[in-house]
Amino acid sequence: MDSALRDPHNGSAGARSPANGTRPPSTPEGIALAYGSLLLMALLPIFFGALRSVRCARGKNASDMPETITSRDAARFPIIASCTLLGLYLFFKIFSQEYINLLLSVYFFVLGILALSHTISPLMNKFFPANFPNRQYQLLFTQGSGESKEEIINYEFDTKDLVCLGLSTIVGVWYLLRKHWIANNLFGLAFSLNGVELLHLNNVSTGCILLGGLFIYDVFWVFGTNVMVTVAKSFEAPIKLVFPQDLLEKGLEADNFAMLGLGDIVIPGIFIALLLRFDISLKKNTHTYFYTSFAAYIFGLGLTIFIMHIFKHAQPALLYLVPACVGFPVLVALAKGEVTEMFSYESSAEILPHTPRLTHFPTVSGSPASLADSMQQKLAGPRRRRPQNPSAIYEDSNSKDPAAAAESREGREASASREQEKKDK
Repeated sequence: MDSALRDPHNGSAGARSPANGTRPPSTPEGIALAYGSLLLMALLPIFFGALRSVRCARGKNASDMPETITSRDAARFPIIASCTLLGLYLFFKIFSQEYINLLLSVYFFVLGILALSHTISPLMNKFFPANFPNRQYQLLFTQGSGESKEEIINYEFDTKDLVCLGLSTIVGVWYLLRKHWIANNLFGLAFSLNGVELLHLNNVSTGCILLGGLFIYDVFWVFGTNVMVTVAKSFEAPIKLVFPQDLLEKGLEADNFAMLGLGDIVIPGIFIALLLRFDISLKKNTHTYFYTSFAAYIFGLGLTIFIMHIFKHAQPALLYLVPACVGFPVLVALAKGEVTEMFSYESSAEILPHTPRLTHFPTVSGSPASLADSMQQKLAGPRRRRPQNPSAIYEDSNSKDPAAAAESREGREASASREQEKKDK
C-alpha cells in the first residue's frame, strides 16, 4: 500500500530526464490539475464499487460472491502487508530491478486484463444489440475423481465476456509494451473498483480493526523508514494511480508524476461500502452514513494532498483517511442514537433475496407411514386432494395463510365426522 507521493516517477517508456538529472519545477496549474485528477480518480472506484458491492451481495452467481474479511483476517492483514513490503524492498536491493519488474509486469498483465474485463462488462452489455448471438462457456479444472474431486478453477463466461476480454487485452498489451501512465491508471482503477466490490467487511468492528492496524502500518513504513517510498518508486506495476504534473507542458509524454497507492483507495473504500449496505439495512432510504463517510474520505484525502504539498514530503494517506472515515460516521451515529445498531450490524448475516428461507414449520399429523406416503406424492407430481387421508393435513400446513389452512382442516374434519356417522347408522 503506497502513500500519496509528490515524487517524479518515470512511467512513460519514451520519457527522458534532463541531462543534469534535475527537472524543471511544475507550474501551479499543473500541480492543481494532477492533485485534482488523483482525487477524482480515487472517488470513482469507491462510489461505483460501493454500489456494485450491494448488487454483488444480492447476486445469484456463486462465482461472483464476495470475499468476507473477518476480524481475524483484519488483525493479521497489517503483519502480512508488512512482510510483503519488506520482502519487495529486499528483492529490489538484492536482485536486478529490471528482471523483477519484468516478472511483475507479466503477472499484473494477466490480472489487469481480468479485472478490467469484469469492470467494463456491465457497461458493455448495454451496447450489444438484442439479437447478439450470446453463447455460454465454462472453464472447469478439477483435481481428483469421484467424491474426492475438488474444483480448482470454475470460470463461467459468455460471448459478451469474450469481447470485453479482447478489449481489455488491447489495454494490457499497451501497458506491457509502453508502461504508459494512462494504461497504468486503467488497470489501477479496475483493481480498485473490483477490490471495493468483492472484498466485504463482515461488520463495523472488523472495519475498525483493519483500518486501525493499517493506520499504524502506513505511518511506520512512511515516517519510520524509507521502505515504502523506495518500493513505490521502484515498483513498475499498476498498484498506484499516477498523474503528470507537467501535462500542460509535455502532453501525454509527461514524466513528472504525483501518485496515490491503491491501498489508500481500496481499504477505506470497503469500509464505505459496508456503511452503504448498513444504510440499506435500515430501510430509511437516506444513505446518511454512506454520504458522510464519502465526504469524510474527500476531506481526508484533500488534507493529505495539502500537507504533502506544504511539507514537500511523502505522506501516509491513511494517517488522515482513517480518523476521518471512521470518526465522522461514528459521530453521526452518536447524534442519531444508532451506535448500537451500527456495531451490531452483520453484513455476512444478511438474508439475501435469492436465499431459500423457512418461515414456519409445518404442523404434521398422522402416522409415519402416511407422512412418508405424502412426501412421496409431493415429490412425484401434482397432489390430489383426499380429505380422508392424513397427508392432506400436511399439505394444508404449507399454505401461505395459516388461518385459511386451519379453516380448511376443520371443514374436512367435520365432513369426515359426518360421513363416519352416516356409516355407523
